[in-house]
Amino acid sequence: MAALICLHQPSCPGCPRLASPGLPPDPLARLEQFGARFGAPSPGIRTSPASGFRRRAKLAIRGRADAPKLGIFEADSHRAVHIPHCLVHHPVVNRVAACVRDTLARHRIPTYSDNAHAGVARYLQIVVERGTDRAQVTLVTNAASPAGLEPLFASLKESLASDLHSLWWNGNPERTNTILGAHWQRLAGEPCVVDLSGSARIFYPPNAFGQSNLDLAMVLAGRVREFARPGDDVVEFYSGVGAIGLGLVESATSLHLNEVAEGSLHGLTLGVAALPDSLRAKVEVHAGPASAAVKLVERGSFVVADPPRKGLDPTLLRELVKTPPERFVYVSCDIDSFERDATQLLSGAFRLVLLEAYDLFPHTEHLETLAYFERV
Repeated sequence: MAALICLHQPSCPGCPRLASPGLPPDPLARLEQFGARFGAPSPGIRTSPASGFRRRAKLAIRGRADAPKLGIFEADSHRAVHIPHCLVHHPVVNRVAACVRDTLARHRIPTYSDNAHAGVARYLQIVVERGTDRAQVTLVTNAASPAGLEPLFASLKESLASDLHSLWWNGNPERTNTILGAHWQRLAGEPCVVDLSGSARIFYPPNAFGQSNLDLAMVLAGRVREFARPGDDVVEFYSGVGAIGLGLVESATSLHLNEVAEGSLHGLTLGVAALPDSLRAKVEVHAGPASAAVKLVERGSFVVADPPRKGLDPTLLRELVKTPPERFVYVSCDIDSFERDATQLLSGAFRLVLLEAYDLFPHTEHLETLAYFERV
C-alpha cells in the first residue's frame, strides 16, 4: 500500500504513522508474543481503509472571526491546525466543516481564545450517520445559552441543507480542556443518530460515546456476537449505547447491560425501548460504574467488557478471576492495560482461545484488541 500524502503535515499531529503503511509494529508484535506465551494462535488482523473512515470528529475552532481555523491542536499547545482537506475524515465531515467555517466567517462570530477565556465559537462536533450519510452537527460555544446566535443557526440550517441530520448547540462556559459542556439544545432535526446492532436499533445522542471508525467498529461488534450461543445469559460491562450487547437480545435468555456515562445511558435506554415487547422483557440496564455491578458476573454464561483505555476496574477484574463465567470477551484499546489484565485472567481462571487485532485507529500507534477466553 502506498503512503498517503497529507497537506496538513507536519503541523497536524493526528496521523503520526501516515508515511508508514500497515499496522503499528510494536503493539502488533506484543500481541503476537502474548498469544504465543499463552498458547493462542497468531492474532487475526482486520484492516481499515486508509482514508475517509472517520465518521466522528471533534474540531477546535480558533483563529480570527473572519478566517476561523477548524482542526486539531499542534502537539502540547492550543494552536489549532486548520485541516480542511483531512484524508481520514469521511467526505461529509470535511464538507460540513467547510460549510460551518464559511458561515461563522460570514457572521463574524468571535472564535474562542484559551488564554483569555473569551470569544464565542469553541468547538465543532460532527457525527455522520452510516445509513444516510447525514451529519449530526454540534456547535460548542463559550456560553450557558445560545441567545443571540439565532441568525447564525438559521444560516447553518439553510447552508448545510441535505447534509444535515440534526443541529445542536452545546454550551461550555468553563475554563477547561473538556470539549463538551453541560448545556444542550436541539435546534433542528432528529434527536439521535441511528445505527443497527444485529437486528436491534442503536441510538447515539450527541453526548454519547461513539467510535470514530464506526464501520470497522461494527465489524468488531459483530465478531464478538459470534462467540455467543443461543440461550446464553449475557452480561456486558461498559456497554455504551449497546453497539455490541443489543445485537444479542434475540438469541439470549437474559441480557444485562452496565454503563455509567449519562449520554450513553440515554442512548442505551432508547435502544432498549425500541425493542419489541418480548425482547425488551429480557433486558435490564444497570446504571453506574462497573465496580458497583460486579455481582452480575455470577449471572452470566457469556460476559463482555469493553473498558476505556485504563482497562478493567480492579474490582471487576478480581470478580472475573474469582467467579469466571463460561466465556469472556475482552475488547481493549490499549496494549499495556490489556497485557496487565489478561495476565491476571490467565492465572488459573481462563485459557486464551483467540486474539484479533483491529486497525481501528489507522496511522497511529494504537490497535484495538479482541480477546476470547474460556473458563478452565
